[in-house]
Amino acid sequence: MADQTIIHTESLTKIYGMGEIQVKALDGVDLEIRENEFVAVMGPSGSGKSTLMNILGCLDRPTEGRYILAGEDISGLSKSQLARIRNQRIGFVFQSYNLLPNTTALENVMLPMIYNRNNGHQSAVEQKEKALAMLELVNLSDRIHHHPKELSGGQMQRVAIARALINDPVLILADEPTGNLDSKAGQEIMGLMRDLHSRGSTIVMVTHENDIAAHAQRVIHFRDGHIESDQLNGHKTPHPNLAQEANDASQ
Repeated sequence: MADQTIIHTESLTKIYGMGEIQVKALDGVDLEIRENEFVAVMGPSGSGKSTLMNILGCLDRPTEGRYILAGEDISGLSKSQLARIRNQRIGFVFQSYNLLPNTTALENVMLPMIYNRNNGHQSAVEQKEKALAMLELVNLSDRIHHHPKELSGGQMQRVAIARALINDPVLILADEPTGNLDSKAGQEIMGLMRDLHSRGSTIVMVTHENDIAAHAQRVIHFRDGHIESDQLNGHKTPHPNLAQEANDASQ
């Protein structure tokens, strides 16, 4: 059975401004990302990559076009419906970690479950056990009671990744996940991201660093609101559609 399509966009357009002063941040983007793909999104400032991530993460709406996430058309959903999608179906990993400073690593990881109505059947003990399992997955079992100020940058990002995984999302969106880390910690985080991918996670990651993008299965370059290129990394498993296109072109 073919992998499920997680992200499908049709003519996705985002326009900022009004009247004669308008900027097309995205201009008719067609994109498909399937289950268990690891995709890096690159491009210069103003290329549209951040706008794309905001729409994929249900933090913004397109001006025109459709966005279907795991079979659900979310283009016209209300703010409350988008909030539900964000909490239940998407895991976020930010450059600045976005951890609550006065709560422990364990409490930060548990936080999304508090707002997820689908977890209403889980007891507090079950929620804690799941959070502990996520922290073990990212190798932070010995830091569960530490506050963010007591953690290194790499450790804080590991907490953020555990938090992103806690509600079993269909999609992980990582926005410059190594941007605030030194090269050693950055490579460790990318090793963890590759491990998550090998376990079945679908990951879309924005980065401006080629050595970070090299960890991905597929690299998409944006420029002026368009997809400039969409290529496979040679050492990764090919995306079925792109592999077929490459085969057709060679014949």
